[in-house]
Amino acid sequence: MKTLTTTQELADFCAEAARHPYVTIDTEFLRERTYYSQLCLVQMAYPGEGDENAVLVDPLSKGLSLAPLYDLFRDTSVVKVFHAARQDLEIFWFDGKVFPQPLFDTQVAAMVCGFGEQAGYETLVKKIVKKPLDKSSRFTDWSRRPLSDAQKTYALADVTHLRLIYEDLSAKLKANGREAWVDEELSILTQPSTYEVVPGEAWQRIKTRTSSGRFMAMVKTLAEFREQYAQTQNVPRNRVYKDDALLELASAKPGSVADLSKLRLLLRDARKGPIADGILAAVSRGLTMAPEDIPKPDKSRDKLIVNPALADLLRVLLKAKSEDAGVAQKMIASAADLDLIAAGERDLPALSGWRNEVFGKDAMRLCDEKIALSAKGSSVRIISL
Repeated sequence: MKTLTTTQELADFCAEAARHPYVTIDTEFLRERTYYSQLCLVQMAYPGEGDENAVLVDPLSKGLSLAPLYDLFRDTSVVKVFHAARQDLEIFWFDGKVFPQPLFDTQVAAMVCGFGEQAGYETLVKKIVKKPLDKSSRFTDWSRRPLSDAQKTYALADVTHLRLIYEDLSAKLKANGREAWVDEELSILTQPSTYEVVPGEAWQRIKTRTSSGRFMAMVKTLAEFREQYAQTQNVPRNRVYKDDALLELASAKPGSVADLSKLRLLLRDARKGPIADGILAAVSRGLTMAPEDIPKPDKSRDKLIVNPALADLLRVLLKAKSEDAGVAQKMIASAADLDLIAAGERDLPALSGWRNEVFGKDAMRLCDEKIALSAKGSSVRIISL
């Protein structure tokens, strides 16, 4: 098992990888104590047998730069293969401001190819590679050095088996003409907005039971300060204060450090120092926020009335169509999507793109009373009216 610890070694490997049609990539990282993930290891492999064409890259090695890897990401002649790529791509985006192009995610491809919802890597190894996978090192501390042989073996298996999985799924997609389906799903993964949280919009992530004006102003300023502090100090936002404490602050509107000490849910470290100062400043901004700047939750769907019978029929239709297409139901539409369709909402992903071809068109025909559903044995038939 070869571990690369210098930029030149990485450059040499990436140059060789660029001569092949694809390269498989995975990462190991820690995020429990930081806002941004701490990259601890990068695993890479290009086509071949066993471990001979695979390496571990140690980003914690002094002086090692990931620039050669990012150059490979920009090389559009080489497909970059990941499994469940979202967290990996987030790390690379914040570190190098680059996304791998073209990208292939075997988890997404597996769902399109009928392997069920959120197909795990271990499942794909068993079903496609026909080998067991040792996951005993999954929860080890990847920042500690030196890495054990067990850790290295575990990490390398995440890219060596991925080669056969990619080749199998890629062939299936080409055979069933669904390559564009996967590309449509992956487009969101290569958009910066998928990963970047704008502090001024952080309030939209907070679930509240009330939407009164001044309360929402407090929620906005407190959420904005928390996000800014978490980002600049690189600490998890819940280490600043949790959502329930944020709502308590928005309701209590403390005006002094003494007021903060009376709150029940606020962490001890947030009752003093820079966090306390930031909270009090945020409360002050919330109290003086102009009415036109106070955020207003989107209630456009609150008045929608769900037809429960139609929603149930849509569930039956979705089950039948997903089985016919061999695609996981949740990849086409969620239960909430079906309720919204039954309530008259039409601006939904389930009614556009490949989902519309598989399910959306017939869903609209069902809503418009142009088709009916009939059960025959264990199958469901669509009957034109």
